[in-house]
Amino acid sequence: MSIYDYKVLTRDGEEFSLASLKGKVLLIVNTATGCGFTPQYEALEEIYEAYHDKGFEVLDFPCNQFAHQAPGEDEEIHEFCTSKYNTQFDQFKKIEVNGENESPLYTELKAAIAEDELNGFKNKAAMAAISKISTTCKKPGDIKWNFTKFLVDRDGNIVKRFSPISDPADFAKDIEALL
Repeated sequence: MSIYDYKVLTRDGEEFSLASLKGKVLLIVNTATGCGFTPQYEALEEIYEAYHDKGFEVLDFPCNQFAHQAPGEDEEIHEFCTSKYNTQFDQFKKIEVNGENESPLYTELKAAIAEDELNGFKNKAAMAAISKISTTCKKPGDIKWNFTKFLVDRDGNIVKRFSPISDPADFAKDIEALL
């Protein structure tokens, strides 16, 4: 299947076809509002603003599977993100990214690229520690924590997977190359 074959739910519960994003570069990320990585919303908004007019979209999927760090209802999560981080990118209905009820989109993303891109000993050590406390990460390829990011090119190819530790500003060059 192509990434464009998937449909997801908007935070209002409406069906949204990813086919409507054909020709755009996408960054798909599972997020949480009460996580140590939550301040990445600021960097996500910055790269969204920098590249949106060139055909770039951020797709935000809140997920409460990691230490219950996204506890609110969809509208509460959206209100938090827009008021605290002034986010303007699309935020979808809360989903599961691992396990029996995982989103089919995330099944596809994980199958395409099973391991996070990690650079440096510090990042590898931090992710090893996170992996040990992640109770939903049960098989190879599973999402280890909040703010795992997938980069998708204009043709719908899943080209990179970034760890929660990866700051969006650190891979701006990868986005630019695809634009």
